[in-house]
Amino acid sequence: MSRERVLRAAVRIADEGGIRALTMRRLAEEVGAEAMSLYYHVANKEEVLDGIADAVVEEINDVVGRIDVPSQGAGWKTAVRRRILSAREVLLRHPWAPGVFESRTTMSPAVLRYHDGLVGLMRDGGFSNDLCHHALHALGSRALGFTQELFDPGDAAGGDDASALEGMAAELPHLVGMFMEVAHDDPGSTLGWCDDQTEFEFGLDVILDGLDRLR
Repeated sequence: MSRERVLRAAVRIADEGGIRALTMRRLAEEVGAEAMSLYYHVANKEEVLDGIADAVVEEINDVVGRIDVPSQGAGWKTAVRRRILSAREVLLRHPWAPGVFESRTTMSPAVLRYHDGLVGLMRDGGFSNDLCHHALHALGSRALGFTQELFDPGDAAGGDDASALEGMAAELPHLVGMFMEVAHDDPGSTLGWCDDQTEFEFGLDVILDGLDRLR
């Protein structure tokens, strides 16, 4: 048994059952060991979470490292868009990962390498360091392929949403009118509650178009 094997098993458990399924006891069962023996390789559950977050970002770095598109001048936008959407494709294979990223307290070397490459593409496009800094703030978590959500209703997101909305129409006519016409109906492209592919790409393109004008 090794730390790498433990972390691979942890990723597999999370992929199959979600992050709540990942316990030290379940992880020990997966690798065929006693729970106490795991602590020779990972200090605690938080270290497991750090490790699997890094494993996903390393997977992202491997994928984006193989992208070969021009990034000089006006090509920066296509290159950055391709990089971010490729990162998102990895996250869709590990939909628990954004929640784990949000709970980490430090940026790991893998995350820093990802962002260093992103800034490099912007510099290729003629961005100043100051504009790169503004761009990272504007992109936020989108830089890594997901949108942080303000609220997470969890299991409460189900139920008869349409009926609930209709009951609020008098008090919230504009919101209800909007929500009755739109839907997030592609769960295969959705991370979290409503971070679906269409909305993600819309927001990303708005930001990239604005940055291109500033460039």
